[in-house]
Amino acid sequence: MPPCNVLFLMTDQHRVDTLGCYGNPVVSTPALDSLAADGTRFDSFYTPTAICTPARASLFTGQHPFRHGLLVNPERNGGARDEVEDSAPVLSAPLLEAGYDLGHVGKWHIGRTRGPEFYGMDGEHLSGALNPFHHPSYEAWLNAKGYPRFAVKDGVFGAAPNGLGRGHLIAGRLQQPVEATMEAYLTGQSLELLDRYADNWHSEGKPFMLSCHWFGPHLPYLIPDEYYDMYDPASVPLPASMAETFAGKPDVQRRYAEYWSADAFDGDAWRKLIAVYWGYVTMIDHQVGRLLDALKERGLWDDTAVVFTADHGEFTGSHRLNDKGPAMYEDIYRIPGLVRIPGCRPQVRDDFATLIDLYATILDVAEVPVPDDCDGRSLLPVLSGEPADGTREEVVTEFHGHHFPYSQRMIRDRRHKLVYNPDSVNELYDLDVDPHELHNVHDAPAYAHVRRDLTTRLYQELLRRGDPAYTWMSYMSDIGSDRAPDVDGVADEVA
Repeated sequence: MPPCNVLFLMTDQHRVDTLGCYGNPVVSTPALDSLAADGTRFDSFYTPTAICTPARASLFTGQHPFRHGLLVNPERNGGARDEVEDSAPVLSAPLLEAGYDLGHVGKWHIGRTRGPEFYGMDGEHLSGALNPFHHPSYEAWLNAKGYPRFAVKDGVFGAAPNGLGRGHLIAGRLQQPVEATMEAYLTGQSLELLDRYADNWHSEGKPFMLSCHWFGPHLPYLIPDEYYDMYDPASVPLPASMAETFAGKPDVQRRYAEYWSADAFDGDAWRKLIAVYWGYVTMIDHQVGRLLDALKERGLWDDTAVVFTADHGEFTGSHRLNDKGPAMYEDIYRIPGLVRIPGCRPQVRDDFATLIDLYATILDVAEVPVPDDCDGRSLLPVLSGEPADGTREEVVTEFHGHHFPYSQRMIRDRRHKLVYNPDSVNELYDLDVDPHELHNVHDAPAYAHVRRDLTTRLYQELLRRGDPAYTWMSYMSDIGSDRAPDVDGVADEVA
């Protein structure tokens, strides 16, 4: 296929089960559902790590987090890299060299001070993890439009576990009309760039890649009444994993539940919070629709690939947790993956894929060579409908901490998931019989063969990648007597 344009759409902390195309019977997401119906819906799409900066840096560099070194968000940095290394194979460089117009609007959150403009992209660096309601550009736009400034009432807070006051803000009623929201502003900025890029495409044949990254539906859910009250809490089922007891699980999960005061809300309160989260999803879907309509109106639909995904998911009460953190459950590791390539037939695929693969896929779509040091692989053959032979049988992810350093590795195949926690108990889940990951069967005798198999496969994959986590496993894990723990490469030379 000839090189084409790319519209890349991304949200933050977005659960798969909030989209109609992924089976939610209540939430209205017509724009994303139409994208799924016209393209490929990946049902086994994963983030390489469920934390914003490392995940976004993996998308931007095509590398695993342990390789690019941005292991945590800058706001919680415990000594890891703050910026992408100068020598890293960033996605922008080969596209600019190939003559692409390149724009980024919205959340960046890859480095502390370097934004999209540092990498030669059109766009302004909106730093930080959350909606920048007080950014000068946004406030100037509000003033020019005559819109009211950011204000919230009826805030919903947790309870601080140390008894020293209220906990985190979870939701609130935004006192602005929908057209004045940060989400609408970012969409408008994207449309302005799209107009310029469309002119260049039609007049000069110059291709473009335009990214619009919304900050939502990340908590706190601060949205106008129209969306805050869109869904009846009575229509919201509570997550089955709210039955979590943390029995046989790493104690950090219980501590995180306390930190987010998830148990401070009763069932009715949680139904309302989830309903508000759903409203936030629908509000963003409306903005997605504006961009998809603009592609068609500007004569770009048949020449533009469209990608929609998220950096990671969110708990919203699942496992008595909120936000994300040191627990490698499907709620935060499995993410939406919708890709439409002009000329490719609609389909649903269950192939394992990750954000890292999108780096190689975009370059492939642009007919630009993929660097040898890319850790992902292009999904274009899958998107073109090729058979699933030779696709991954598993996905391996990593985590390095958020509020504090905490190392984890996970391997997940079609039925089982093993989570390796070096400083706590390990976890093993049989997803066929326990889809909500409530029962840790790591030490159950009936699963000994599964535990040994997954542990060995995880070790071998970490060793192949060069992930230093394999060194601990060499001596501390059940990987089989045929594997000598020669982590330094000199054991055989010592008498």
